[in-house]
Amino acid sequence: MSHYKKHVFVCVNQRPDGKKCCNNANAEELFSYMKEKCKSLKLHRKGELRINKSGCLDMCAKGPVLVIYPDNVWYKIRSKDCVDKIIDRHLINNDVIKEMTF
Repeated sequence: MSHYKKHVFVCVNQRPDGKKCCNNANAEELFSYMKEKCKSLKLHRKGELRINKSGCLDMCAKGPVLVIYPDNVWYKIRSKDCVDKIIDRHLINNDVIKEMTF
């Protein structure tokens, strides 16, 4: 049983020596944007939605990435526009965005 209807984990892992990783592709900025946008829309409420940073999700080559549970849907997030689509279509309307999943 989940404590939240939706729980989002955004990988913000930083790998050494300039190796490809989510944080080298602005994951931290995208995480902050998503969290603030959800708060402004009043989606980020106890029992409803939780957005957390995560360590490595082992998808470095695809990054930045996030996963939404309990749906077990993985998204590539390239921009704030991608984040907006995920919020509007998946988090609000429960519509998986197939073209952004992997």
